Amino acid sequence: MTADASASSAQSAQPAHSHPHARPQRTRVVIVGAGPAGLTLANILRAASVDCVVLENESREFIEQRPRAGFLEEWAVRALERRGLADRLLENAVAHSECEFRFAGERHRFPYTDVSGHRHYVYPQPLLVTDLVREYADVRGGDIRFGVRDVEPAGIDADQTDRMDQTYQMYQAGRPSVTYTDPETGERVRLDCEFIAGCDGARGVTRDLMPAEHVTVARHDFGVGWLALLAEAPPSSACVVFGIHPRGFAGHMARSPQVTRYYLECPPDDDPEDWSHERVWAELHARLAADGAQPLNEGNLIEKRVLAMHNYVVEPMAYGRLYLAGDSAHLLAPIGAKGMNLAIHDSLLLGDALVAYYGTGDDSGLRGYSAACLRRGWQYQEFSQWLSEVYHGASSGDPFKAGTSMARLRRILASPPAALVFADLFLGKDTDY
Repeated sequence: MTADASASSAQSAQPAHSHPHARPQRTRVVIVGAGPAGLTLANILRAASVDCVVLENESREFIEQRPRAGFLEEWAVRALERRGLADRLLENAVAHSECEFRFAGERHRFPYTDVSGHRHYVYPQPLLVTDLVREYADVRGGDIRFGVRDVEPAGIDADQTDRMDQTYQMYQAGRPSVTYTDPETGERVRLDCEFIAGCDGARGVTRDLMPAEHVTVARHDFGVGWLALLAEAPPSSACVVFGIHPRGFAGHMARSPQVTRYYLECPPDDDPEDWSHERVWAELHARLAADGAQPLNEGNLIEKRVLAMHNYVVEPMAYGRLYLAGDSAHLLAPIGAKGMNLAIHDSLLLGDALVAYYGTGDDSGLRGYSAACLRRGWQYQEFSQWLSEVYHGASSGDPFKAGTSMARLRRILASPPAALVFADLFLGKDTDY
């Protein structure tokens, strides 16, 4: 169901003025969440002089330091570059042209740039967030409010076919709003708006505003966990390493010259405190061992958490005046390093659609937003599931799964056509089928 078609049918959202004593303000777009999705969108709107406000419940310092993803696909980097948002990224990111699979005690390099002509960029999400906040708030003077509390979106059922320039009539008739508590004064503030962009992640509040009878949430549980680790240790390989081992998957990803991200497959309900320093490094050494490989550089573990590996997709990603982007609309386990890239893709489409609407009145981008996002989103989901079977087959305890997953891996390494397909999917190239 399209956003405008569904807008007139639901009655479940709160009225726009559910807090009559809140101090009212006005803007055109309220963006809930200051991650890569929200900040990319905010910069696009700000550059086009479309009024917007970003609301974030954490502090600026927190979001600029929060450990998250670290790989950007080249199409995403080029898209940010075209919008003037990648200067620091291109200056400081490390470009990767290959990855390495390790299994049965052997190393197998996969030169995906030679195969496809495209690269990955290593640029941790906190650095990208820092860049985007700086550009939006400090350089372009955008309105971003940190530390807000009790965020309540409402009024998304407003008739989307009304013209947005009829401001007085729209406010009187009822329209979208987002109410929150100011962290400094403690007073309630109501932002009346024309659109709400839900970029507040998997645990945010905007997705819950989608009426249950108009949305489907598709979920997939991989049945495994990954122990996510950050080590104060130089990378032990110049490229990403995937260890396929009967004891479980292991991953090595550089984050900086001094910090390395590691993953260890584990039961999804494992307690990270049960993984001592000695146990972690013993497992990493065992699962990433291969002839001729450089010994792992050990270091202090500065992050240690268990990720229960699951994915979900919210369909449609829009309802009425609410548009979801990033993890609020879809979650991707870090199996294929796709999450941050898909969030940027959503925001590029939504930003361009809103700019077109306010610039020329063309609402085709808004009407087609969900379908356009989901084409790529489902491709990334399918690839994540496929790659999970490769990573986890050897440790599944099922000889058939182990055998078929190894057959897939050897085909990628030996067959040029299979290698090209894998490289294109791995790098996010030509995936909007």
